[in-house]
Amino acid sequence: MRNNKIRHSSDERRVAVLIDCENVSAKNIEFIMKESLKYGLLTIKRIYGDWTDTMLSSWKAFLPIFAIQPIQQFKNTAGKNSTDSSMIIDAMDILYSDNVECFIIVSSDSDFTRLAIRLRESGKFVVGIGEEKTPKSLVNSCNEFNYIEIIKERSNEIKRKVGGIQHKKKISAKNGSEIKKDEKDDYAEDKCLSILCEAYNMVDPDSEWKNSSKIGNAIRKLDPGFDPQTFGFSKLSLLFKKYDDVFNVKLGEDNRTHYVKLKDPE
Repeated sequence: MRNNKIRHSSDERRVAVLIDCENVSAKNIEFIMKESLKYGLLTIKRIYGDWTDTMLSSWKAFLPIFAIQPIQQFKNTAGKNSTDSSMIIDAMDILYSDNVECFIIVSSDSDFTRLAIRLRESGKFVVGIGEEKTPKSLVNSCNEFNYIEIIKERSNEIKRKVGGIQHKKKISAKNGSEIKKDEKDDYAEDKCLSILCEAYNMVDPDSEWKNSSKIGNAIRKLDPGFDPQTFGFSKLSLLFKKYDDVFNVKLGEDNRTHYVKLKDPE
């Protein structure tokens, strides 16, 4: 019998993100979720732990921000990690429901090695996210594995580059006659620029010039309410042109598609 299952592109791919909070620090959640967005539409986002434990209190503020569903798992026996079994059972339930094409396992625990292998055997794309201490058994069981330390460094590199460009602009403005905006306007512009840079970083990491439509898709994943018209522009390409001190924008050979490139600080 012919398999008529539709294959999805990375933009359309439905993704389940399963987080073992006992093996990941809450301070890294923003980096983890933004990295996860590169793999498709995050249809399932769950985090596992004993939420009666005060050690997990640092997580609670982030859950509504990233719309992550907490799954309660009591520690029935002292010294035993019951979170693993709960997360594995959920993963298998999701697998058999056949509602996702990709699983992202966020943990540095080798106990998830067999789960990753089983998901791959079922034709799912498996991504691991964890610290550099993660055992090779788990790393090699995934289609791709992303180290949190490298994710953070990549994100910080973009911020440093943009910060360098913006610093030169502020010095130039201070020496010139530019009219200073109020703090509210500055905050809105900084937030806008931050989203543009994050989305740029998510698209085609090996390309210098990036398709503005792909960047637009990434922006909608980061912030579904983002709209260039909020900032007075009818198109995203025009908003990028506003920040001509940070980005170069060019029109493609088809005279329709715009491409964007992050400038280097001079």
